[in-house]
Amino acid sequence: MSASVDGAPAPAGERGASKSQLAYEWLHEQIVSGGLAPGARLVLSQVAEKLDVSVVPVREAVRRLEAEGLVTFERNVGATVAGIDPTEYLYTMQTLSLVEGAATALSAPAVTAEDLAAARAVNERMREFLAPDPLHFDSVAFTALNREFHSVLFERCPNPHILDLVHRGWNRLKALRGSTFSYVPERASQSIEEHEALLALIERKAPTGEIELAARRHRSATLDAYLAHTGENPGFPTL
Repeated sequence: MSASVDGAPAPAGERGASKSQLAYEWLHEQIVSGGLAPGARLVLSQVAEKLDVSVVPVREAVRRLEAEGLVTFERNVGATVAGIDPTEYLYTMQTLSLVEGAATALSAPAVTAEDLAAARAVNERMREFLAPDPLHFDSVAFTALNREFHSVLFERCPNPHILDLVHRGWNRLKALRGSTFSYVPERASQSIEEHEALLALIERKAPTGEIELAARRHRSATLDAYLAHTGENPGFPTL
């Protein structure tokens, strides 16, 4: 089991919650937060010891995670954290590129000077993450800031249906585990510069279509970088 699991705090006992449920919630959080990376081996006895439960509830929890596609079983290996499905990732990123681009463009007229300042402050915090080493940083925390940045720009979208689709897309990315930046850390610095360009467009009140296209290209560039790095080709063109 990875060192990150050994060092993670076990959940406090909750009255009425089964040991299986507690094991499931803890493992689920570790997986979706990136604490357990794709390919990490789950040694049931070690998890049980960490959570101070028997192996039985841990096994039940792992079976639930397997049914959800978060865990896989391999012969002579056992349970491991599932990797990212390249096709599902492609679909999610393509969809998010479209709906987030639209939401950002529709939000632009309502974005205030205070919003722009807040977004720039977040972008600077992202830049600080890369200062010591632009290729070795906390990718999960960086991704959280990335979402915070984009939220400032799309949350004022007046169309609630589009906004709901954006939220669903971000949540689906989280369910796919971890951060794209852990695979393509070099993409992080490029993303920050693209953020600045997007802010400049909104600030000068560029045409809606120009803002939407910039937001879409920004999202698609991350997808392209990931697919190029992993060599995955789901067989569908990117946007």
